[in-house]
Amino acid sequence: MSKGILAVVSGFSGAGKGTVMKRLLEKHDDYALSISVTTRAPRQGEEDGREYFFRTREEVEKLIADDQLLEYAEYVGNYYGTPRFYVEEMLSKGKNVILEIEIQGAMKIKEKIPEAILIFVTPPSIKELEERLTGRGTESQDVIHSRLMRAAEESEGMENYDYLLVNDEVDSCVERLHQIVLSEQSRARRNEDFIKTIQEEARIFMKGEN
Repeated sequence: MSKGILAVVSGFSGAGKGTVMKRLLEKHDDYALSISVTTRAPRQGEEDGREYFFRTREEVEKLIADDQLLEYAEYVGNYYGTPRFYVEEMLSKGKNVILEIEIQGAMKIKEKIPEAILIFVTPPSIKELEERLTGRGTESQDVIHSRLMRAAEESEGMENYDYLLVNDEVDSCVERLHQIVLSEQSRARRNEDFIKTIQEEARIFMKGEN
């Protein structure tokens, strides 16, 4: 069984990352969504290992000390992080792991897992982004303005990503994301064991011919 691909997905708020990933998981069964570790208490209806891995502060700090979190941050007094154990377990089972995270977290993961691919999701234009945020009808103009200002800052880091995914139409965007992962699976450097097997078989054949 070939190892899965870790795809780290970032993008502007309103770019449609969540929708794209949800549709990807619905269409293809060889993907797994990364599950974070947190120290916050479970909310009603949440289950350990489904929404989050719920752990005590002491347990998470031990994971940090043992380098078992690929990245982590503290928000409103609680830790949130990406557990190495879950990501590596899914990858070893041949699952492609999709991890949605902001730019700083993506860079940390790339440092620890260089073979991860970084994908940045963006709308076709900032004007389109503004229209999507406004179209939600759930946020004030001040909040929308702050999200656009944040997008302007985040745009400065787009060139650090391996792939740019323009979300102009959801199903098309999902298919392009899937094709990126398929292409990565075919890279020679990800198939060293297979290459060695072919080379060894070829050597045996050549010996038999002599």
